[in-house]
Amino acid sequence: MPFYVYIIQSQKDNSFYKGFSENPYQRLAQHNNGESCYTSAKTPWLLVCLLEFVSKTDALLKERKLKKYSNASLVALIKSSQNKLLNS
Repeated sequence: MPFYVYIIQSQKDNSFYKGFSENPYQRLAQHNNGESCYTSAKTPWLLVCLLEFVSKTDALLKERKLKKYSNASLVALIKSSQNKLLNS
């Protein structure tokens, strides 16, 4: 089973949120339904990047790194070939 790191973007203020999930589309719905305290004030959210990993460890390490990325670095990743949303 694959593991995912996702980036969502607030349609309210264009900020980004980075997270880990085994089911990123269900997780997006939870963010948009206000089920996450951290993201509930900035709904709606749009899934803008999806990274797939074979191991949970690798996915969690990548999520931790992404949380330190600048906005410019996040935009570059979103536009890169690593983004599964661009390759599907």
